[in-house]
Amino acid sequence: MTSSGQERLPAYLVLEDGSVYPGIRFGADAEATGEVVFNTSMTGYQEMLTDPSYGGQILVPTYPLIGNYGVNDDDWESRRVQVRGFVVRQDCDLPSHRDSKSTIHEYLAQNGIPGVSGVDTRAITRKLRSRGVMMGLVTARDDIEYGLKQLGAAPRYGEFDVVADVSTAETYAWDGGSARDGGPHVVVVDLGVKHNILRNLEKRGVRVTVVPMDVTAEQVMALEPDGVLLSPGPGDPVFLESVVDVAKSLSDRVPMFGICLGHQVIAKAFGAETFKLKFGHRGGNHSVMDEESGRVYVTAQNHGYAVSREGLSDDVMVTHRDLSDDTVEGLRHKSLPIMTIQYHSEASPGPQDAEYLFDRFMGLMGGGAE
Repeated sequence: MTSSGQERLPAYLVLEDGSVYPGIRFGADAEATGEVVFNTSMTGYQEMLTDPSYGGQILVPTYPLIGNYGVNDDDWESRRVQVRGFVVRQDCDLPSHRDSKSTIHEYLAQNGIPGVSGVDTRAITRKLRSRGVMMGLVTARDDIEYGLKQLGAAPRYGEFDVVADVSTAETYAWDGGSARDGGPHVVVVDLGVKHNILRNLEKRGVRVTVVPMDVTAEQVMALEPDGVLLSPGPGDPVFLESVVDVAKSLSDRVPMFGICLGHQVIAKAFGAETFKLKFGHRGGNHSVMDEESGRVYVTAQNHGYAVSREGLSDDVMVTHRDLSDDTVEGLRHKSLPIMTIQYHSEASPGPQDAEYLFDRFMGLMGGGAE
């Protein structure tokens, strides 16, 4: 029962291994299939929901109360809600915050996203940690056979290109209102860009142009950039060979910065392979070491694939590594102005430890201290 007196109907999360998690429906009256993943951050549910890197996925936050500060008009990280479904322990229908415009239930319903509340999300998390991420179905039907049939017919995450669904269709100029005339010009290749990347560039006086994923190297250079940023995004980089070719073509022509999926694309441009992690890195408390300074940073991460050291060109060095599993978290070319990170330097809300990397990129372009 909600505060408005409306009774919630049953809903279920069905996983491909046959396990079922019953709860109550919130959000849209709809079904959704997707890869089920968990995030360990304690705040930032609106930023998570609008993060394009969650395209094609059903998100399960481990924090037990979601929606307590409502939803506002400012904390959007893209132009729409990106998750396919949302599964929580408890959703709050009486949020308390001066900027709140609606409840999380209303927000999901308005955006056509189904959810399940009242679920033991930590049990789901433990299963995914031991079994690995798997496909799931959010449904109102209490029928395991039906759920498994739907999952069997749905395309599996990792078997299709998710980036094409989240990238911009047209080139546009980001105008936050404070970029200085005459500042460096950065072209952002949108593989699923978050708005806070654009905000971080803009507040450093950068003029930003965002281009679609299918842009050519010649089209990028025609914009006369001082630097190119390859953004984060969802899915397997194996589908992005055309973007890899663009990165190869640009590598000796303009400074480049790759974040998350952009990091993987640049790594592939220099010979590396990528592989799927068992359950990914998603949360705001991941420890990463900067190998060059020896300093450990607390970072926000959201990725299901990682870069292998195997095949990586000797011209590229590993600059950052994850302290939990020793995976590659950053690269730098030894002679060209190219740098990458696997985690999110633009994290908001979350740790701001990594914002210094935008300053390093400014340094590569000659616009600030490295």
